[in-house]
Amino acid sequence: MDPYDKGMLDVGDGNLVYWEVAGNPAGKPAVVVHGGPGSGAGPGWYRHFDLDTYKVVLFDQRGCGRSTPNVGDWAVSLDANTTHHLVADMELLREHLGIGKWMLFGGSWGATLGLAYAVRHPERVSEVVLFGVGTTTRREVEWITREMGRVFPEEWERFRDGVPEQDRDGNLADAYARLMEHPDLAVREKAAVDWCEWEDRHVQLRSALERDPRYDDRDFRVTFARLVTHYWRHAAWLGDDELLRGVVGLGHVPGVLVHGRLDVSTALETAWKLSRAWPGCELIMVDDAGHGPGLADTLAAVTGRMAKQT
Repeated sequence: MDPYDKGMLDVGDGNLVYWEVAGNPAGKPAVVVHGGPGSGAGPGWYRHFDLDTYKVVLFDQRGCGRSTPNVGDWAVSLDANTTHHLVADMELLREHLGIGKWMLFGGSWGATLGLAYAVRHPERVSEVVLFGVGTTTRREVEWITREMGRVFPEEWERFRDGVPEQDRDGNLADAYARLMEHPDLAVREKAAVDWCEWEDRHVQLRSALERDPRYDDRDFRVTFARLVTHYWRHAAWLGDDELLRGVVGLGHVPGVLVHGRLDVSTALETAWKLSRAWPGCELIMVDDAGHGPGLADTLAAVTGRMAKQT
């Protein structure tokens, strides 16, 4: 599906955010909140929607994808790239497109950003549909960067050994972020490779699955590694359990959380706690699915059901 409208939105700080809209111009508005941070929003996201019914907005979060400047350029600063900036960008985009309320649809990091937006702008949200649900707490970051070594010990040791020995017992996201600020370009580039190799391992459901080819692209790899480590070292600039406490106020906003029971990258515990704290939230657990693979049919069914709500 080709978009019927697209553009670059000036969100300040020298950033232009790419956006596009596809589907039915008079349809139910939905905005896709992509993962990463830094993955970008490709056309594959449209498969989750009936485009005869939905008006779907895709956008690339600042610093990645088709937004400019892209942090794949080492010279581009990350100072004006935080969760607070991204939430403000989303609200500016909604206003720019003249949308009163929209459904939030996102996964992985997009679950964190989608929840942060919903908690701050509940009056602008019609429904929330999230998968691979995480909230980027320090505990969750520790799980992915350290505790997952109990699941993939060989790969984790390589990941850990990618940082200087004196940093191996500390915050590994912070250690990798510092490596990507190293004056030696070769050190920075290697750190991006090492980070993405670990990312590709822990999100996979089975070792037989093919590696993600996006990491073969140098610009994508550096963009992704810089943004993920930047956000994770700061726990997304959110207070401990800020989003868990915040969803208590979303009682009037219907929510559906879809999570694979075999998602070892993002523990089911987070989605479970959110569903218990959020009145009217439904948790759907897919027994044979992981962090993303195996969820598409369920997600399409959810958006199909949501399309009938006003």
